[in-house]
Amino acid sequence: MEQGLMLVKDEKVDLTKGNPGLKNVNVGMGWDVSGGASSYDLDAFAFALTANFKLASNNDVLFFGNKSILGGKIKHSGDNLTGAGDGDDETINIKLSELPDNVEAIILGVNIYQAEQKRQRFGMVKNAFIRLYDADSKQELMRYDLSEDGGSATGFVLGKMYKHNGEWKFQSESFPSNGDINQIAAQYR
Repeated sequence: MEQGLMLVKDEKVDLTKGNPGLKNVNVGMGWDVSGGASSYDLDAFAFALTANFKLASNNDVLFFGNKSILGGKIKHSGDNLTGAGDGDDETINIKLSELPDNVEAIILGVNIYQAEQKRQRFGMVKNAFIRLYDADSKQELMRYDLSEDGGSATGFVLGKMYKHNGEWKFQSESFPSNGDINQIAAQYR
């Protein structure tokens, strides 16, 4: 399979403008944990936001405990407890063509489950990436590798999909975060 466009931090790319037939996108996220720290459980998440960049409801938070939002238009593949192996560790499917009109952005990221209780930090996580690919053709559209050391963060927002003039775009990001899914989501309430 041909590799998609490699992005750098804060780079913006068109998703639907150059791919008018793009209706169904998979977001793959992956990572490795160094030093044999096998008890690390990282979890992918997505937040569906409205035009004011806020969650319309608490039900618009996708994670391992809420695997389907917006009537199944955004779905989580399930929880990978170890991150072992190559490729995507967790996948989020987004039916772009079926999203409600009020969804203007989707925040995408990963955090460490029970990081505070286990005293775990993202500094032990290596090779974290996010990639978007056409769920129907499997063609990779883009990929962003998180190159910075995660330090004391317990998670990262890796990117956002957003509408601009009726077209979907993606912006790579690497915003460190701390706390569980609810604490991260609180920033968008």
